[in-house]
Amino acid sequence: MSKNNPGNFFEDFYVGRPLPHATPRTVTTGDQALYTALYGSRFALQSSDAFAQSLGLPRSPVDDLLAFHVVFGKTVPDISLNAIANLGYAQGRFGVPVYPGDSLSSHSEVIGVKENSNGKTGTVYVRTKGSNQHGQIVLDYVRWVMVRKRDAASPAPDPVVPDLASFVDPADFSVPEGLTLGNFDCALSGAPHLWDDYQMGEKIDHVDAMTLEEAEHQMATRLYQNTAKVHFNQHVERAGRFGRRIIYGGHIISLARALSFNGLANAVKIVAINAGAHTAPSFAGDTIYAWSQVVDRQELPGRGDLGALRLRTIATKDQSCAAFPEKGGDGKYDPAVVLDLDYTVLMPRRTA
Repeated sequence: MSKNNPGNFFEDFYVGRPLPHATPRTVTTGDQALYTALYGSRFALQSSDAFAQSLGLPRSPVDDLLAFHVVFGKTVPDISLNAIANLGYAQGRFGVPVYPGDSLSSHSEVIGVKENSNGKTGTVYVRTKGSNQHGQIVLDYVRWVMVRKRDAASPAPDPVVPDLASFVDPADFSVPEGLTLGNFDCALSGAPHLWDDYQMGEKIDHVDAMTLEEAEHQMATRLYQNTAKVHFNQHVERAGRFGRRIIYGGHIISLARALSFNGLANAVKIVAINAGAHTAPSFAGDTIYAWSQVVDRQELPGRGDLGALRLRTIATKDQSCAAFPEKGGDGKYDPAVVLDLDYTVLMPRRTA
């Protein structure tokens, strides 16, 4: 009897199937330092204990996306080991902050399945919850992934596609306990622009760019214990759809978030991932640019010190974002677009 884990194929998923994931992961200051080394993120709240304490937190929390990747990585052996592509996200809500020393674990449930027209693959929808050692939710999100079938001749299940909200309601945002932004120091954060200075529809070109390196991607994906074959096994992928390994989509999200500092330096915390799509694959050697558009400005009841900005960040490869149309006249994405991410951040407001 085989003792290895070949991963689940499309036929193995059914609506309502619970998926407890192995290997809880204790997050350390070393993880945060390595994350910073990989992406160059400069947000002050996640960089300085003293800055975080000036805003009412006990210490600097780890980057929200580092927590996302750790929770995500736990799910790969059970959900996407045999995936062709991770397709999208919705209804992502960040819960309590993650601090160094917290141990994260993940649990998922299948909420939808739909075979693709080629009969060789199918799309699986899952809701994943990540929790800390106290059972507190640190992240709750939905994603859908294209998974290979074990046998193309196996019958297709009845399709179930979940009805997903287009964005997270501000009433469901989780503001960290104790966080107050009334004394926010813009000199230390790196920019003077606060919530009040952004207008709906405004576009921000983040100007900077970063070239994807194979070694950095491999290190990042291993950091998250993401074992998806498409990221690691060049021997197999040489005969695959692209002929080479593809970059983990979350790596692009983290790069885009880090690049967004130039124009959104005071976006101190991500509270929601409303929707997201990896619109094209990325490979080592591609240079990633990003720009963002303000979709909405949201006030939070009883909070005169902070507000929420709903942002849409577009990442492109080998294409500057200046005056760049993300979609052509046919409504399709330009081939240079690799990420379309709709998310919400907290930002300090000007106080009287």
